[in-house]
Order: sequence, then structure tokens, then C-alpha cells
Amino acid sequence: MLKTLGKFIFMVELGYRYINIFKKTFFHPFITLKPAYRQLSYNRQEYSNEVLKFLNIEIEIVGELPKRDKILYAINHRSLLDIMVMEHVFSTAKKNGTWIAKQDLFDNPFYGKFFKYSGCMSVDLNNGKGMLKFFKKMKKTFAKVDDFNLYMFPEGERFKGKNVTEFQNGAEKIAKSNNLEIVPVFINETLETVFKNAPYEETQTVKVHIGDIVEEGSLEFNYKVLIMRVKEESR
Repeated sequence: MLKTLGKFIFMVELGYRYINIFKKTFFHPFITLKPAYRQLSYNRQEYSNEVLKFLNIEIEIVGELPKRDKILYAINHRSLLDIMVMEHVFSTAKKNGTWIAKQDLFDNPFYGKFFKYSGCMSVDLNNGKGMLKFFKKMKKTFAKVDDFNLYMFPEGERFKGKNVTEFQNGAEKIAKSNNLEIVPVFINETLETVFKNAPYEETQTVKVHIGDIVEEGSLEFNYKVLIMRVKEESR
């Protein structure tokens, strides 16, 4: 109980400290989009690395992130740690980008400000005007930030079953409308258990598998191919 409480207190206190750090960039009167997103990306990565260090979790990257940008990274969603694990991965390649998240997360009185001020993009899937506003903002951002990437969970919600659940069609629509390539990423599906038992006295390793750029076929099909390959290699 104390162990669980301790890690949440650490993450929340650190999170509120970083909200103030994010605000300095978010409300800066003269900063343009490109350096702003770079700084917010760096700060999110910094926060995530501090949390993982506290929990004594290290990340093993299997595969390699593409060197080029304008990529949508499609990631499975298992745990509260998913974003932090991926921010660590992106920090190793100094990637600039942001998360696409549901409007509900931004409206949350407890942690909504973290999403808002850290540069994440909200999308209201049930609002036609909200969707139009989102796609316009996306177009504008890619027009002004040439080293930008998007990160999202195509399942939509955290999934506790085996492999992945049915994908929503938003990822492929977003990629197509912005001429983005798609890279599937598979986080070790025991991450929710890893987080539950953290922090650790001895370092715990989590594997993150980087798939190939989706050349043809649906994202969901290619994602399942990645999972099959990962499981065959682990036998």
C-alpha cells in the first residue's frame, strides 16, 4: 500500500512541477511553433525519464526508430506508463512530436493541465466541428514544423487482454490527410504488471519493439504481423 502510494505521490508532485515548466513555453509571447514543440518534447521526455529512474525501470529498444520525421507512431496501450516509456524511446533519438489524446483527458480537473500545457493535441471524436478544428490545427503544425511526429494509441482505450483489441480508424485518416508514414510500436504487454509492482530494488527491463514502416495493407493487419514476429523471436 505504502509502496503504491509513494510512487503516485512522486509522479503527481513531479507532474505539477513540470506543468509550471511547460507553461513557460506554452505562454511564451515570442516563441514560434517549431522551437516550442521541441522544448515541450524535451521537457516531457525529461519528466518521463525521471519517473522511470525513480521506478528503477529501464527500456530495451528492439529495432530502430526511423531517422526521418513526419511519422505517426501507432502504439499499443496497456498501462499508465505507456507514454513515459515511449517518451524515453523518443528521447534516445531526440525526436520532436506530440501525443493525440481524447478531449476527456484535457477536461480532467486532476491531470488535464499536464496534457494541455505539455503540447498534446486534443480531439473530440464525437464532435464534427471539433474534428474539423483538429485537422486544421494538424495541417498548420506540419506546415510550420518540419521535424514533427505524432504519437497515438489506435486502440483508443487501455486494453488488458492479450495482443491488441480492434483499432479505431483515426490513425490512418490522420496519416493520410497529412502525408505521414506509419510505424507500429509494440510495448511488452506485461507493462501493466511491471508498473503495479514498481518501484524495484533491482532494475526491471521493459522491451519496446519498433516495427517497419507500413508500406501496404491496413495498420491493424501490419500491427498483428509485428506481434506475431515478436512472439516468434521470443520463443
